[in-house]
Amino acid sequence: MVSRCGRTGIGSRGAGRRDRRSADSQRGPRRGKLHKVFEQLGPSGRAATITLGELVDEYLEMHQAEQVTIAKLRWLLGKATAAFGDVRLADLSPKEVYAWRLTIPEGHRFEATQALRQVLNRTVAWGLIDYNPAKRGVPNPVRRSKEKRPFESWEQIEAVADRLSPTYGPMVVFAAATGLRPSELFALEQRDIDRGLGVVYVRRAYANGRLKHTKTRLSTRAVPLQLIALEALDRLPDSENPILFANSRGGRIDFRSFGRRHWKPAQTAVGIQPLRHLYGLRHTYATFALRAGVSVFAVSRFMGSSIAMIDDHYGHLARDSREHAVSLLDALAIERVVDAGWTPQQRAARPFSNRDSSPRRKRSRRVVDVRWTSRPKTVASPANRRS
Repeated sequence: MVSRCGRTGIGSRGAGRRDRRSADSQRGPRRGKLHKVFEQLGPSGRAATITLGELVDEYLEMHQAEQVTIAKLRWLLGKATAAFGDVRLADLSPKEVYAWRLTIPEGHRFEATQALRQVLNRTVAWGLIDYNPAKRGVPNPVRRSKEKRPFESWEQIEAVADRLSPTYGPMVVFAAATGLRPSELFALEQRDIDRGLGVVYVRRAYANGRLKHTKTRLSTRAVPLQLIALEALDRLPDSENPILFANSRGGRIDFRSFGRRHWKPAQTAVGIQPLRHLYGLRHTYATFALRAGVSVFAVSRFMGSSIAMIDDHYGHLARDSREHAVSLLDALAIERVVDAGWTPQQRAARPFSNRDSSPRRKRSRRVVDVRWTSRPKTVASPANRRS
């Protein structure tokens, strides 16, 4: 007969069940707290409470970029927080984002939507939401770029340059002959010019009162100096200033001040209509280079931009590019200087003992003549100039 204390003793089944229930009751609160933490981190937790405005503040505080970039991003995101700042992430729907996007002026619609997408992409990566409501069912086509307005001739550029100071005039010609961005132009120093190699090294940019790295990895480059660029450098006054193009006080040129006080008045004085933006000198370089027959690949390298950007933004400016290509092809066909065959690669002769004695069919050999004929003499282009 089993005693009552035996059934209720330490070794009994009843005691084991009571011990397990006691342990479960102690683990319960800990499991509950841990579960709440996971809920706060998951899509159904913090996303149910955090608002878009709070998220934008956190994102901008952690975002690593130039202060100017963060300021612009804050301004763009302000358009979204003005409409959805108090909306919880869990309640933000693609339909609402789609309707909001149409209320943004066309000039900033793409960038504002892209900025919102950028923040919400990070939110998806953090696990706060399952998908990006600014992407699902919300198309964001790139705004059609404005028509670029290059100068029509070197005569126009020289006329504007003659109205500027002894430093600013050569600088304008140099800009049109190299395609540098204004920020890259203002950051140049004497040591960046290598006359021996005939190149200018683009290593830095100057904007908003401070020197910084170039815009992208492609922007750090060496640009060939054509004859017009070298002549512009020769016209600069002698100076011990390390800055290549300095303002009247010996410092670096401010973009807005130069445009307002010097660039626009000089164009007005010579009758340039419509007025060209300072970036028009860069557009002019691209246009002249393409019309001269420089490849898009080479132009992209010299300008520090992608091939796709060059083709999209500048390719259509070379209105006579097709006629130029046809004239070259016609000249080659008429002179018959190119044979369509390929010259077989010469190989080292094998020892006679290793050769196959079986008869072989003779391989025809065609020669390619790479000489250029009937080509007019022009100023050396950036692609073929060598010092």
